[in-house]
Amino acid sequence: MRRHRKTKILATLGPASSAPDQMKKLFEAGVDVFRINMSHTNHDLLRELHGRVRALEEDEKRPIGILVDLQGPKIRLGKLPGGRITLKEGQRIRLIRADSSADPDVLPIPHGEIFTALKQKHVLLIDDGKVRLRTFASKPDGAEAFVEVGGVLTDKKGVNLPDTLLPLSAMTDKDKADLEAALALGVDWIALSFVQRPDDVAELRKLVRGRAGVLAKIEKPKAIESLDAILELSDAVMVARGDLGVELPLEAVPGCQKQITRAARRAGKPVVVATQMLESMINSPTPTRAEVSDVATAVFDGADAVMLSAETASGSYPVEAVNVMDRTAVAVENDPLYQSYLEAQRDTPLETTPDAIMQAVHDVTHTIHARCIVSWTGSGSTGLRAARERPEAPIIALTPSIDTARRLCIAWGLHCVLTEDAHDLDDVVERAAEIAYREGFAKAGERIVVTAGVPLGTPGATNLLRVAFVGGK
Repeated sequence: MRRHRKTKILATLGPASSAPDQMKKLFEAGVDVFRINMSHTNHDLLRELHGRVRALEEDEKRPIGILVDLQGPKIRLGKLPGGRITLKEGQRIRLIRADSSADPDVLPIPHGEIFTALKQKHVLLIDDGKVRLRTFASKPDGAEAFVEVGGVLTDKKGVNLPDTLLPLSAMTDKDKADLEAALALGVDWIALSFVQRPDDVAELRKLVRGRAGVLAKIEKPKAIESLDAILELSDAVMVARGDLGVELPLEAVPGCQKQITRAARRAGKPVVVATQMLESMINSPTPTRAEVSDVATAVFDGADAVMLSAETASGSYPVEAVNVMDRTAVAVENDPLYQSYLEAQRDTPLETTPDAIMQAVHDVTHTIHARCIVSWTGSGSTGLRAARERPEAPIIALTPSIDTARRLCIAWGLHCVLTEDAHDLDDVVERAAEIAYREGFAKAGERIVVTAGVPLGTPGATNLLRVAFVGGK
């Protein structure tokens, strides 16, 4: 199966999409990577979902990626008097370290560590920002605040602290147990929530030990301040617009999305744009025009992938949502302006032989109108370098590693094919031409561009560029 777009699609598994026949429909509609959200998944269900994706992969004879999304720490209110209170603008409120409160002027927060980090004039956003407080005094066991935006609060509502660098690890004990369960199964990507600092990603990287790709979710303002360092430690990033839109002014989120997308491409790391992309399709068979424009903007910006959350996990129209996303990406990528936008964002290559080769591949492909680029890649680094250039021609990534093929399913423009390592330089070119023909990327007599590394099989040693003609069968 060949996709007719370069932007990849991630879909979240849930009650609406977990049955084997539904997974098959989603894959056929365009899903490249399935996301498993550990906020709603126990280990038995994780094993079951993993097995179903791998069975689908076997049936379809195409690599399919699996991303496991760790829950991360959740800061919530404790129990309120009567389970419900109403806060009014201008009201003074006391915040205490406690599991519950009987006083309507006192909010319990059973997370003592936040009070050591709270400072004067810090903002607290409760229930996805519906209620906003600002502190005017703080001490290690509590704080006092004014209500800037009032509203009704109930027990256990979530608390966000956009101004506060919290002394919390991004990984809870639950996350560590979930991580080990996921790695034991052999999933391809681990997504880390609640990233505030580079050390959070380093902690996960140490635990993963190369067994999966590490994806950092950028959902907190503090993470944007350290974006370059976080990118350096990550294998990919996600623009997680849900919490980002709570902790930042809504009007700032589109600019942050573009900033993160461009920084990731500059670093040669895949970037996923996520959250509320087709939100209305949870309950409607058709999206709003604004939602389609939102997906199109991410594609025009050169995002590697776009993601569906509740739309496929619990929505009434999961297959239709994937179809809309697929058709939108195809339409954008065939727009006359699309390639010019991508070209305008190209950056100067790094001063390395592999990066210089991939820039040359881009230029040669464009000059001779080659039908496709074929990159031999063992570790995946050559494939990612090819994707970073965002060429006009599609890219076939040939790899002997099923792990690499699955992991590259998240990267822009890569059509992964599992094949044994090339035996010699003639085999590099001949098999590339044969696979390009077989997979429907080039016809007899058409030209392709081939990249590889010599000595063969050396990871990250891309130093060869060849132009080849495709023969017929």
